[in-house]
Parts: sequence; structure tokens; C-alpha cells
Amino acid sequence: MLIAELPDLPIVAALPAVRDALAGAGAAVLVAPPGTGKTTVVPLALADARGKVVVAEPRRVAARAAARRMAALLGEQVGGRVGYTVRGERRTGPDTVVEVVTTGVLVRRLHRDPELAGTATVILDECHERHLDSDLALAFLVDVRAALRDDLRVLATSATAEAQRLAEVLGGPVVEAASVLHPVDVRWCPPAGPVTPPHGLRVDPRLLDHVAATVRRALAEGDGDVLAFLPGAREIGDVARRLSGVPTVALHGRLSGADQDAALRPGGGRRVVLATAVAESSLTVPGVRAVVDAGLSRVPRTDHARGLGALVTVPVSRAAAHQRAGRAGREAPGRAYRCWSQAQHDRLPAQPEAEIAAADLTGFALDLALWGHPDGAGLALPDPPPAGALQAAAATLRALGAVGPDGRVTARGRALAGAGTHPRLARALLDGAAAVGARRAAEIVALLDERRGSGDDLAAAWRAARGDPAWRAEARRLQRAAGDAPDPGGLPDDLAAGLVVALAYPERVARAREPGGRAYLMAGGTAADLAPGSGLAAAGWLAVADADRAPGAASARIRAAAPLDEPAARRAAAALLADETEVGWAGGDVVARRVERLGAIVLAERRLTDPDPDAVRAALREGLRREGLALLDWRRAATELRARLAFCHAALGPPWPAVDDAALLAADWPDLGRARRRADLAKIDVAGALRGLLSWREAARLDAVAPERLTVPSGSHVRVDYTDPAAPVLAVKVQEAFGWRDAPRLADGRVPVLLHLLSPAGRPVAVTRDLASFWATGYAQVRAELRGRYPRHPWPEDPSTAAPTRHTARRARQ
Repeated sequence: MLIAELPDLPIVAALPAVRDALAGAGAAVLVAPPGTGKTTVVPLALADARGKVVVAEPRRVAARAAARRMAALLGEQVGGRVGYTVRGERRTGPDTVVEVVTTGVLVRRLHRDPELAGTATVILDECHERHLDSDLALAFLVDVRAALRDDLRVLATSATAEAQRLAEVLGGPVVEAASVLHPVDVRWCPPAGPVTPPHGLRVDPRLLDHVAATVRRALAEGDGDVLAFLPGAREIGDVARRLSGVPTVALHGRLSGADQDAALRPGGGRRVVLATAVAESSLTVPGVRAVVDAGLSRVPRTDHARGLGALVTVPVSRAAAHQRAGRAGREAPGRAYRCWSQAQHDRLPAQPEAEIAAADLTGFALDLALWGHPDGAGLALPDPPPAGALQAAAATLRALGAVGPDGRVTARGRALAGAGTHPRLARALLDGAAAVGARRAAEIVALLDERRGSGDDLAAAWRAARGDPAWRAEARRLQRAAGDAPDPGGLPDDLAAGLVVALAYPERVARAREPGGRAYLMAGGTAADLAPGSGLAAAGWLAVADADRAPGAASARIRAAAPLDEPAARRAAAALLADETEVGWAGGDVVARRVERLGAIVLAERRLTDPDPDAVRAALREGLRREGLALLDWRRAATELRARLAFCHAALGPPWPAVDDAALLAADWPDLGRARRRADLAKIDVAGALRGLLSWREAARLDAVAPERLTVPSGSHVRVDYTDPAAPVLAVKVQEAFGWRDAPRLADGRVPVLLHLLSPAGRPVAVTRDLASFWATGYAQVRAELRGRYPRHPWPEDPSTAAPTRHTARRARQ
């Protein structure tokens, strides 16, 4: 233990149990609510002569703050026995025995040195937040303990009670610490009027008005500072403007390390700290006695089908709300003002969604490949990655050349990982350095990695960022990773920015649909629009860095982009270039052309005069499938033949062919080979094609099985109507059926025709399949009704024995 006297905090009572768990199982989960001292006291208590204690925090601001607090407890400056390492910044020394790092730094370190030589204990703090790097670090450490270092102690800490799953993954017990020292009075403060739920990045200004009013109420109802939780930097600025005259301090991830640290130092008077979720855990903001919670959080979402990723605003979970409220009780009794009702609170999700469930997994997949487990199988991940998201990530890595066909990491993949940023941005950095120089490529990638500025013009944001020390420090780090590639010149800054963005997101290269418009088509096939009034609308080409598509929207909204030209687009998205012959059905006819494409963007095309006949035939088939058989010329002979064949198939089954639409569309039409365009389809001999579906045996039997006409007793040859395959109809005048005792039968005697008996004027008077029964029971009524109306026609009393006739009674006698 580094410190002789531990602070009087609840965690102290749990330390013996923690030590026993680590000594026995080698791993454990510590559940300790906010304010108990788990982040700062436990590492000091576990430090011993066995080796270094490494504490992994999910955020840089938390890592720096934890190191400063532990150093202060020892009466030292950071960099002595307690130090920290975050991306782009390291403060450690030869005497450092407790090192606080971000989980991302820990994952990189595990790749370089899986044994973690010199490290005795690793503490994974705030595991309940379920960041991707936290899940990876946990899985890798379990693997290391199993295969390389069974003496490595691993402690996962969580501020929530749902720790059993972590314990199962680690293979150690759960140790619980007592709750905070000071009570927090939770007050429900929903807005008085209606507030529109958040949508995408948009937050209703009425909610921000209410948050500002609640902050003023919190200041009036008690002493101490107020910590207000808001979803993002934009809302922090909006609420700060609404609190004019009140001292405010911002705390969010886009600030420089110095500005973040300043927010965590005591102020000279009362103040309001406006923070994002970075202040939920691991941090003590000194002086805070009240928390105002807007109830919103910003999380990543990825549209894998379109390759679009964005941050969206969602309600917090109940666990996160508890964490936030606990900030008010760290130093004294406090108050928490929740800007929603208790009924709404009960409907909130219990826990925050794990980042693995919805985030872009490209960097995650590269880490798995570097570890030797491309699909994550065999690793103790708390939750398996979604299959679709992991497949999309693997496809991106293959396109970047980071992994081979077997999923194993390549030398290129190791180089991309070494840049310490997202694989897409690493590709833009390394390839962009050769195109625009290492300095400019690094500056643009630093801008993309943590978007600064509120406009959609990235080139303008690049110029504005040059006064930001945090951005300059990150750009210098990336420049070192890119090497010393000189700037070859030739590209102005705006096009240089566009080229680097396009190297990162080649499928988001976009061309204007019309000159000077706001509508674009991206190479990936997604339509996208600039916001009204955007200064980028004059650009014929754009490299889109950030776009999102609202559910149900016809196109995506471009959030950040840089101008581009066609040569740069071709260069950056060369893998999407294709020169193809296309023969297909489009616009109601066969289209045959030679097309040069950049993904979905047509760069050039010319008409083909001699397309491949097989391709033309396939296009005509597609036209028939899309628009139907009405494209053919269905003359009466073809229509009637189709009906006869349908009857044969219904009555007798195979080998009589089916002739419904689906069957005919799938059939082999001999004349289709001579057709070249839509008009040629009307020249096809449809009746001949239908007869071609029959074998010689069925062709010879057709007229016997389904005759086109039947001879009736009068000698007339009457056409059979096969419109209904289940009930062929013979329409015949009553006088012509005299002497006919039974209706004729078709299909080898299986199906009786349905007789439509007609008046002399051709109107139906009876419908029957049982002619004998009609003569016996129904004819008398027909005779009574019609013989007065048609006195010139014969109406014998016994039609079954009468002579049939096509004529009147006088002509029949003659």
C-alpha cells in the first residue's frame, strides 16, 4: 500500500474482501456506488512490491483527474509514484507504480506486450458503461490470464449492482462496498408545457429553456455549485447563453485537457458546471451540491447498409440517472433535479445499451484480428458482436487491405492500427500523407477524429481549428505516426481536405445531381442533401465526412463535407471505379450501354449497337417479369389456346404444362432470341410458342382432350369457352340441344361441360351440367315463359325426343 493513512471513505471497509478475492481467484468485480472512493483509494491500497498497478478509465478526462487525485493523496505531483497515459499525452516517471490509462491505451499496450511485463494488477474502472474498448480489454485480459499470466490480478469495478455477468466472464467473485456517505434529495421537475422528444441531434429548445430555469432554481434553493448534465457541446453552449450573468464552466470531450482539468478544480465562487456524460462517473467535480439532469445522452448509431454513422440523442437509463444524481452527494448532502416525471423515469431502460450493440465495429474488428480472433470466437466478451455489424466491419477492413481473405491481419493492418485512430482515418492519414503531405493529412484527420466547429464546411473548420491547442497537439501526434512525407504541392487546402476525407470514406464521395443544387448522390448509392443555405452548394463534388439519415427520410442530411473534384474523387475511391457493359431493362425498354462508374455514380456512358444476344434475351425476360405478359401480342387464337392448355393442366395435371403468368415467364420462348427491343416482343408468335410447350404426344391429343369446338345435335359447331379452367362453358340455343340427353364431357370424360342454354335471341335461360334433369324439371317453365315471346320457334312438350334445329318452326318443317 502506497499511503500510510487511507481517507475515511466507504470503500476502505471493502478493501480486505477485495484483497482476499484477488489473492484467491486472481480476479474479482467490485461494486461500489459513486463517491465511495473506488477509483482513487483502491489502486493505492493494492500497490505493492509485486509490480505496477494499471488503472484503465473509459475517458481521458477521468484518467487525468484520477491520477491527480491519487497524487494529491500522496502529497505529490503527477508523474511521481502516480502517473497517467492518454492518447497524445504521458506523465509518468521511473518511480511510477500506479499508472492511470484510458481503455484504448490499455488495448494498444496489450497488442504490443500481451504479458504486460512489470504489471501486477489491472483495474478496469466503470465497466458498467460498456464501451467497446472496455469490453475488448476485459476479454483480452481474461485470455492473458488463461494463457500467459495466471499471476496477473484483474479487478473490474462497477457503480451498478448488475455485476454478475462481469463476474462470470472474469471467473471471480463479486465484492460490494457500502453506499455513499451523504444523502441526495431527488426532486422531479418535468417541464410545465409540451416538449418534443429528441430526434437525431435535435433537442427541443423548450427543454433547454426549462433546464436553464431549473439551474437557476437549484442555485436559489441551496448553496454550493450546480452540475448540469446535457447531451452535447452544442446544448452546453445554448444553456450557457440562457444563463447570462451566471458563472458557467463547460466540461465535455471536445475541450482541451487543460480546459477539462480547469472544470475539475474548485472555483473562486459559486458556479454552474455544464457537462456531458463525461462527468457521470470516475470524476469528482468539487463544490457540487446540486445536480440538474436534462435526462438525455448522446450515443453512436450506425446504418451498416448505407455506411452512415451518427450520434443520436436518447433518454438516459435509470442506472445513468442514478450515477448522475450521486454527483451531488460526494462531499455533502445534496439535491438532484430531474427534468422529467417519476412516471417517465419508471419507463426508462434499466441500463444503458452496450456500445457493441449499435456502434461501428471496424476498429473493434481490427483489434480482434490483431489479437488473432477475427470473429471474436473463443474470447470472453460480455456480449457477442452483432453478426451483421461484424460482417460489415470485416468487409471494410478487407477493402482497406487491413485483413486478408481469411480475416487475419496484414502488414497494412498493423500499420493502420499503429496510427492510434479509427482504421478509416488511419488509411486517410497514411495514404493522404503521400498525396498532400504528412502535416496537412494529420491536421485533417485530427479534425475528423473529434469534430470541432458547428458548420458543414470542413475546410472552414480546418482553418478555424488552427487556434485550438488540443487539436494542434493531436495533429502533431498523427504527423509523427504518418512519417516525414513532404507535401508534393499542387492541391489547395480545400481540395486537400476533400481528398483526405475521401480516402477515409470513399463510398461517401458524392456528385451533385444538378449544377448549383443541394442534392447529391454518394458513390455508395445513398442520396444526400446539404442544409438550405450551405456554402458548399456550389461544389460539383463533395467528400462527405458525416451524414445521417432519419428513419423514413428519402435522403441523408450532410453534416460535414469538403469540396472535391473528379480527379481527386477517382484517386481516392479508385477501388470503386468500374468500366462495364450493361444490358438491362430500364425505362420500359432494353438499354445496352458501356458505362464508367464510381460506385453508384455514372461518370460516362455510350450506347452499344451490338450487345450480347444472351444479355439482350435476359433483359427482355426482365422486362416481361417487371411489366407482365401484356407486352406480348395476345391475339384471340393465343388467348383461347392458353385457356385450353390451362384447362388440360387443371383437369389432368402433368405432363400438361402450367400456363399461368409465373410459368410462362419462366418458359423458354424460342422467338425471344430474335427480339432486340420492346417493340419486337409484339411480333412473337404467342400461339406457336404455347404449342411449343407441348410434347408431340400432348399436341396430338389436344383437340380430343380440349376441343376448340363441339358439335351439337343441330349440327352446329359451337366454340367451347375455357375461361374458367374448372368449368368449361358451351353456350347453345335450347332448340339446338333438343334430343341431347346428357351434356358432353371433356378431358377423357372427366369433366362435363357447363351448358349455358340460350333463348332464340341468344340470352341465357338456364345453366346446367345435368341436361336430363333440366328437360324433366326445368324446361317446362322455360317453355311457358318463352313460347309466347318466340312463337315462330318450336317448343315441343318432350324436348328429349324432339328434333333439334337451328331454324324457326316453319323452316324446320320445310
